[in-house]
Amino acid sequence: MSHDLRLRTTFDHAADTYQNARPDYPAELYSDLLTITAITPPAHLLEVGCGPGKATLPLARMGFGITAVELGSALAAEARHRLAEFADVSVVTSSFEDWEPPTGIRFDLAYAATAWKWVDPEVKYAKAAKLLTEGGHLAVWNAEHAMPADFDPFFTEIQKVYEEIGEGHDGPWPPPPPEALPNPIATEFEASGHFTVVGTRLYVWALRYTADEYIALLDTFSGHIAMEPAKREHLYQEVRRRLAARPDGRLTRHWSVVLTIGRRL
Repeated sequence: MSHDLRLRTTFDHAADTYQNARPDYPAELYSDLLTITAITPPAHLLEVGCGPGKATLPLARMGFGITAVELGSALAAEARHRLAEFADVSVVTSSFEDWEPPTGIRFDLAYAATAWKWVDPEVKYAKAAKLLTEGGHLAVWNAEHAMPADFDPFFTEIQKVYEEIGEGHDGPWPPPPPEALPNPIATEFEASGHFTVVGTRLYVWALRYTADEYIALLDTFSGHIAMEPAKREHLYQEVRRRLAARPDGRLTRHWSVVLTIGRRL
């Protein structure tokens, strides 16, 4: 399934389920973020694409002021509900490309959690730099499906179903393990002319899923939301059938996150 900016609106369909279906980001990520950037509460942060508040809540609980920009109206409403107790956190319904802060407002850190790839590449780095204080930072991370050497063979089996319905994986199978993958975001940072990379970190972990839990997760992915209903139904039937044959009815999915932090030039 190819990456297409037009799919960025699909996530609003998963507003009710996204927060619980998607994994939390590792606590070490936030610790490293604060260490590398040296930011401390109550610094003012800008979040690009907050969704229902997955990465907003941990930083809000630390005492940061946050302006979160979210394209989807249902996701923004969900984020406001979850963040209502934090007086210094606000959620704006807008695309990042169209949004402008009040005159004179600048941020110490801009960050995007599994959202940066959905922002116009012609706009995002220049705009982020413009909105940051002198020496401010941009942090980007994405939660991806990791395929270490010991990945669950379920994914090779189910990949054949994806291929049958015309939604196969781009590139060779299996993909390289997470530690062998390049970091295109770091390359983008440097090529933008607006940031220099000051730190990168890789986090890998594994979670167990029942069929219902895994299908709930798949329903938060843009390609599955936009998939033709007949294809999606067939795929989900195969997920259930294959997991029903396992003694515990569960699969193991590995996750990886690469944190990339740049300082404004």
